[in-house]
Amino acid sequence: MAAPYLTAIPRDIVSVGDYGPYAQARLSPMAWDYLMSGAGEEQTLAENMAAFQRLRLKGRVLGEVRGGHTRLELFGQSFAHPLFLGPVAYQKLFHPEGEMASALAARVTETVMVVSSLATTALEEMAAVHQALWFQLYWQGGRAASLELVRRAEAAGYRALVVTVDAALGGIRSREQRAGFHLPEPLRAVNLRPAQALPPLAEGQSAVFDGLMAQAPVWADIDWLVQQTTLPVAIKGILAPEDARRACQAGVAGIIVSNHGGRVIDTLPATIEALPAVVAAVAGAVPVLLDGGVRRGTDVFKALALGAKAVLIGRPYVQALSAAGALGVAHAVRTLREELEIVMALSGCATLADIGPEQLFTTPSG
Repeated sequence: MAAPYLTAIPRDIVSVGDYGPYAQARLSPMAWDYLMSGAGEEQTLAENMAAFQRLRLKGRVLGEVRGGHTRLELFGQSFAHPLFLGPVAYQKLFHPEGEMASALAARVTETVMVVSSLATTALEEMAAVHQALWFQLYWQGGRAASLELVRRAEAAGYRALVVTVDAALGGIRSREQRAGFHLPEPLRAVNLRPAQALPPLAEGQSAVFDGLMAQAPVWADIDWLVQQTTLPVAIKGILAPEDARRACQAGVAGIIVSNHGGRVIDTLPATIEALPAVVAAVAGAVPVLLDGGVRRGTDVFKALALGAKAVLIGRPYVQALSAAGALGVAHAVRTLREELEIVMALSGCATLADIGPEQLFTTPSG
């Protein structure tokens, strides 16, 4: 039988990594494997964190930091700090309050929550809890169905649109397959229409190329979508500089460097390794954010030093959600923010603008 949810944070939870055992004790093995699995042999999943560990801070001292803060502006919006909650599907799988608990924690900690297309809570309900919500869009097989979701997000007051472009097909997650993952009844992606059966394939056609991928978006769809909404559009899932430049041509408002948490294709580079080339490619045209591998305030600092404007976290806050609901998520965000403030102060950085590559002893290129 699963352990009861925490109503207070135990003394031994002092970093976001400490939530793992508490989360696992409260989740079914199937749900835990779904949360923690990566694609293939999970090399990219591991590298997302290992690459941060290989980077070293230079250790600057004696900086004047009185009056310092972590505030930033992005897409015309003001934020208290650069730690955002990334999109994670099916959050009622992890806690009965699901996305509502995460949205409440985001409000309390003054941060953004990016709401997944695969949420188990209506997007309008979450908007009633927190005003700083962005909507993550999975392409819905065509322009009309995709635009329908965008219009709902606009009407509900969402402040940005995040289009995920690196998961037109689900990754081959062997750990998840071995666990026999399926979404338990009555959980479902409540904001989506029931999936339609794919049209039958002709002889010799591929179920991948001619079936599933026939409904996937292409660059022309991104060009079109940007023109359909007044919301700032960020594109999530960019690793290659060439794709970053193409996204800028499409008129996106921002780019999120992401490998989908290592869940779609294995042996991709760690996001922190891919970040500098993407930042260089866009040359300041749009802000670049980073998603993947962040577990400590030093990781946030390193990402900002290499050009990210903010970072998204996923598994860390969902582990906290699994253990303690909204309380856990709020504690996880606060912990990371405090860690960031401490490393900033001890590195002589009073504001986020003071954090640059000169703060690093090593970079991804050596």
